Amino acid sequence: MSVERWAPDSWRAKPIEQVPDYPDAVVLDEVERQLAGFPPLVFAGEARKLKKYLAKVAQGEAFLLQGGDCAESFDEHAADNIRDFFRVFLQMAVVMTFAAASPVVKVGRIAGQFAKPRSAPNEKIGDVELPSYRGDIVNDIAFDEAARIPDPRRQLMAYRQSAATLNLLRAFASGGYANLENAHRWMLGFIKDTPQSARYSELADRLTETIGFMRAIGLDPETHQELRQTEFYTSHEALLLGYEQALTRVDSTTGDYYATSGHMIWVGDRTRDPGHAHIEYARGVKNPIGLKCGPSMKPDDLLRLADILDPANEAGRLTLICRFGTDKVAEHLVPLVRAIKKEGRTVVWSCDPMHGNTVKAGSGFKTRPFDRIMGEIRSFFAVHQAEGTYAGGVHLEMTGKNVTECTGGARAITEADLHDRYHTHCDPRLNAEQSIEVAFLVAELLKAERIARGKPEVDAAE
Repeated sequence: MSVERWAPDSWRAKPIEQVPDYPDAVVLDEVERQLAGFPPLVFAGEARKLKKYLAKVAQGEAFLLQGGDCAESFDEHAADNIRDFFRVFLQMAVVMTFAAASPVVKVGRIAGQFAKPRSAPNEKIGDVELPSYRGDIVNDIAFDEAARIPDPRRQLMAYRQSAATLNLLRAFASGGYANLENAHRWMLGFIKDTPQSARYSELADRLTETIGFMRAIGLDPETHQELRQTEFYTSHEALLLGYEQALTRVDSTTGDYYATSGHMIWVGDRTRDPGHAHIEYARGVKNPIGLKCGPSMKPDDLLRLADILDPANEAGRLTLICRFGTDKVAEHLVPLVRAIKKEGRTVVWSCDPMHGNTVKAGSGFKTRPFDRIMGEIRSFFAVHQAEGTYAGGVHLEMTGKNVTECTGGARAITEADLHDRYHTHCDPRLNAEQSIEVAFLVAELLKAERIARGKPEVDAAE
């Protein structure tokens, strides 16, 4: 089978969905030209390292934790928000690593998750109809005509915010904040005196005792960097392809193209047509690639996409992010798992329990019932156990803020509570307490899976 020539701009010759209608092509061209001259946000070597870790996930030797905002906001860009998100992420990873004895690969939906696909090009409130909000990188969430006009210059702000966010995340990951001796200090104030706080504090106590023992036998965190720093990677949906093209670079050591807007990019369920622009772009860059798989994904479609995106069947290259809804997992996931297994493909199977479980509350707010989120995760693990495959990850929309956007959880948020702190720019997110509750569930499932497979204890995360 002949393969078409690929170039960073070859997507422009393909049909495309979910593209903004920019009124000024000259300004758009100028912005993309500027971006093409800016420094990369991430580096090829980092993306290769992530692919190596994801290969361990694909082989059942590690677990992927991917999560963050539904859509990042320019207005909420603050050091405290980034720190609180990172704190919760570290807590979740420690819970999974310590309880399940499995390395955790940490990938945030951050420093680039600005563009959002929409189910309709316009939205209507009362008698007023305006273009849909497509994320801060495209237009503004305010419901007025001027705010909803797509503005290319917002891409420059997205780049600068991503750079600043990455700078802080790198400092947190390598500068001592992620030191396992700080596990108690990661607890957010509003989570104290909750069931999740008690469970986490008990785990942190055990971790402190373990580190004390390690010190006693000469393994000091100051001399063993794996105890005082962590690897943290970024990801986003590669939706705005002009922005992605502008940040595509040739790696000087290999001659390969990489998307330097983030370590991992994914293609959404609405833009995964094999002959369309988003798949065309993703097939040519060497980053780890995610592919969202919804209820409309058929086994033959998935195999065709796998052939396009990962022709060499390279471990760590392709992550299948499954989003069906708790009541549809068995019906839709089983045929996909069997098709991939039959073809001998090495992929990461990850569960997105958020997007298939979105409902509209009586108050008009979009929400996600926590029990449905937990139910989809359980069903995802059950399918993989039954099929003899590995449930390799979870993909969550979450925040370190004390929001009330998803109902349920240990604090039993109700529909009446949603209006209290409903801050999302797009879809509802798990708050910090709910996120940690999910981490404990996943840890239990991973531990049960390890015992069922007769696997020995493994080292903590890199």
